Amino acid sequence: MEVYVDRDGCIGCGVCAQICPDVFQLDEEGLSEVIAKPDGFEDQVNEAAGACPVEVIHPN
Repeated sequence: MEVYVDRDGCIGCGVCAQICPDVFQLDEEGLSEVIAKPDGFEDQVNEAAGACPVEVIHPN
């Protein structure tokens, strides 16, 4: 699995980092970024994508 965040639409709510801190974090700009491959965290990545209020997390 791969995952990316469309940072242009990110509002920095942080729900992704709360759900899956092993894969997501908020950077110095307050926007979500992927910090690790989601191997082993697929369920949490999918949960984070579903919880994102602006739908900018794209697992594939």
